[in-house]
Amino acid sequence: MTTIARATDTLTRDALTVLQPGFTGTTAPDWLLRRLGEGLASVALFGRNVTSPEQVAALTAQLRAEREDVLVAIDEEGGDVTRLEVRTGSSFPGNHALGAVDDVGLTRAVAAELGRRLAASGVDFNWAPSADVNSNPDNPVIGVRSFGAGTDLVARHTAAYVTGMQSAGVATCTKHFPGHGDTGIDSHHAVPLIDVDFDVLAARDLVPFRAAIAAGSRAVMSAHILVPALDPDRPATLSRRILTDLLRGELGYDGLIVTDGIEMKAIAGTYGIERGTALAIAAGADAICVGGGLSDEGTVRRLSDALVEAVRTGELPEERLADAAARVRALAGWTAAHRTDARTGDAVDGDVGLRAARRALRVTVAEEFTPLTEPPYVAALTPVANIAVGDETPWGIAAELFRLLPGTETGSFSGADAGNEALAAAGSRRIVAVVRDEHRHPWMAAALDVLLAARPDTIVVEMGVPRAEPRGAVHLATHGAARVCGLAAAEAIAGA
Repeated sequence: MTTIARATDTLTRDALTVLQPGFTGTTAPDWLLRRLGEGLASVALFGRNVTSPEQVAALTAQLRAEREDVLVAIDEEGGDVTRLEVRTGSSFPGNHALGAVDDVGLTRAVAAELGRRLAASGVDFNWAPSADVNSNPDNPVIGVRSFGAGTDLVARHTAAYVTGMQSAGVATCTKHFPGHGDTGIDSHHAVPLIDVDFDVLAARDLVPFRAAIAAGSRAVMSAHILVPALDPDRPATLSRRILTDLLRGELGYDGLIVTDGIEMKAIAGTYGIERGTALAIAAGADAICVGGGLSDEGTVRRLSDALVEAVRTGELPEERLADAAARVRALAGWTAAHRTDARTGDAVDGDVGLRAARRALRVTVAEEFTPLTEPPYVAALTPVANIAVGDETPWGIAAELFRLLPGTETGSFSGADAGNEALAAAGSRRIVAVVRDEHRHPWMAAALDVLLAARPDTIVVEMGVPRAEPRGAVHLATHGAARVCGLAAAEAIAGA
């Protein structure tokens, strides 16, 4: 009986160890602390858990008082996807801006400073960078999260990002394997299909992951995408062919494999989160990301119970679960060994984010431009935010222009009559029209048509992927909607 009890306890602890759950609130709930004592080895932070760096530091200290080697994970890409600065916008431009500059030293420096700030808050595991080659310009979920559409460009900046962030003692998690760039569907909503030959995948999508592995990325995140050339039956997260045969075997990767959010519809809506979790670990994943949407103790219990049951029924080999748990503990050991007290250290480069955003700015002038001296009207043509970015984080340039030109006014517009509504709201003020991926939104392009026909002196600021032809008296492409990208554009408009 003792042997059985001990085995059951080990099995349960391993099942908890491979979960990376989230929670609600800005302090750790009792159930989370209790689960840490029972074997949970990772905790995920989201924007809802963050109010300030000091609060995050206190929260992570609370977690480590319960378990010293706990992995504290976050989805902090910088740019449009920020959790540390979820309510203000990021102090760092995202991947697309860094790719536009194409200075790997700058990318390394930005990642190192972002890593330093994460480490100072007690976060030691970052679900970044995105190594997706944005080969489909209509991609609704990657876009500016990618370094660009060029394979070599994405590969060298992915490697630089990994090197920079891990120099601060924060483990990177390169995503979304085997590449989410050639999709027209967001896997938060359904299962995207990438139907190209293996040779295309090998020459395009897999190259940045090879670079990340060579650079020593401590983790790789799987994508919930169906790639028939690799596995015609199961999405990558649930595919042994992709995770074990390709990633571990052919690419020679030996670090931690983490799933994308298991509650995303691509998995939850087709397999269910319990079965999806068991299938993912059986396929070769080592950790299950959950908590973006489901963030309660019941979810943790359901998933850990599903893993235990899968072992007992023979669907999941016990040694596979044990191996996955061992890899989680190994990463926790790496971060503990590399953890530094960044709070007492000097900043690597506190202004590197703004400098990078300024370098990424591309200005196209149709006629001689004189910087504004009077407060304009900022018309934000606002699309629906994708789930990865979220709608909590402010974007645009109005707040930054207001600081430089007090009295600046703004409004948000969308839909078929957005152009006329913006004209009416602006009155006689100079218009600054702010767009995000104009090329993907016909209504947005039509609204610009209306604005420019009536007011040819309109200034256009593109804060998404600048695929549409530049137009307006002045066109500014920021390559992302981070706060510093907005500041860089506002400085150019106001001549600051």
